[in-house]
Amino acid sequence: MIFLAGRDRYTQRTLLRDVHDRLTREAGCENVRYRPSRRRPRYVIADVDPVSFLGTPSDVENARLEIRFWYPAGVDREYYRINWVEPDRDLMVGFHQDADHPDLGPCHIQHDHDDTPVDRHGAAFQDAHPLSVLDDRLQQFPTAIEAIRWSDGTPSLPTWPV
Repeated sequence: MIFLAGRDRYTQRTLLRDVHDRLTREAGCENVRYRPSRRRPRYVIADVDPVSFLGTPSDVENARLEIRFWYPAGVDREYYRINWVEPDRDLMVGFHQDADHPDLGPCHIQHDHDDTPVDRHGAAFQDAHPLSVLDDRLQQFPTAIEAIRWSDGTPSLPTWPV
């Protein structure tokens, strides 16, 4: 069992339970569930009505949020991936705090299309409670989604304001 000082003694399981509960109260989120199961959660996934969630008209009929928090050994902060996924356009935009791209800093925004990374930009690191980070990142999705530009069927994400 892993405990982090200053993080209310969260484990991955208890944190994902709270993420699940938080998403059930988020506008536009439906069918909030654990993957692979409630007993062994690794992700929380929610189907999303884009118009309700983003608060603006959208060309997309459905989307989903995929959220994962975990605590790697030897690291003094939690890692996360908070992804917005549009299956019909095979698009993913996500905030990732992990060790995958150290050149971008501890946190980055990543944009994938056709399961291939298209853009990555550094994003502000937030040393805050994981649920506060989740709230901030969820509020940033409308700006990130609106910033995507499509040209000849290929999306791009302009430089993200760090």
